[in-house]
Amino acid sequence: MAGLVDKAKEFVAEKVANMKKPEATVKNVDLKNVSCDCITYKADVSVSNPYSTPIPICEISYTFKSAGRVIAEGTIPDPGSLKANDDTMLDVGVKVPHNVLVSLVKDIGADWDIDYELNIILTVDLPVVGNINIPVNSCGEIKLPTLSSLFGGGGSTTTV
Repeated sequence: MAGLVDKAKEFVAEKVANMKKPEATVKNVDLKNVSCDCITYKADVSVSNPYSTPIPICEISYTFKSAGRVIAEGTIPDPGSLKANDDTMLDVGVKVPHNVLVSLVKDIGADWDIDYELNIILTVDLPVVGNINIPVNSCGEIKLPTLSSLFGGGGSTTTV
């Protein structure tokens, strides 16, 4: 009897290991908002759901790094569900306090951008299987706003 149970466990484990799982990619990371206390960046994450039923997302956790150190991390609880047999675009907001940006002055001063590494973990609830984590990572650079763009300037000027 114990041998039958072990074979059943092996069979289920093999089927779960070989089944399709949702996949995610970061499409874009850009500036979303500048406020008095922080700068908010927006990561557009596309998640494909291979199943014919919507899948609830339990949470999204993120770590945002620059110059080799963590400058923001957080969790977004219960952000919704993945559409059935379709791609779902998620908007992951990353808030970075201004005082952290000041500490990155060497990186920023060279080219007025932030070189970043963004690590996101989507935790989804698959029926029967339970919670699984979908890691997605992105590296790149984000241009910072200029003072003129923050205060409505930045338009072209013409000399007559």
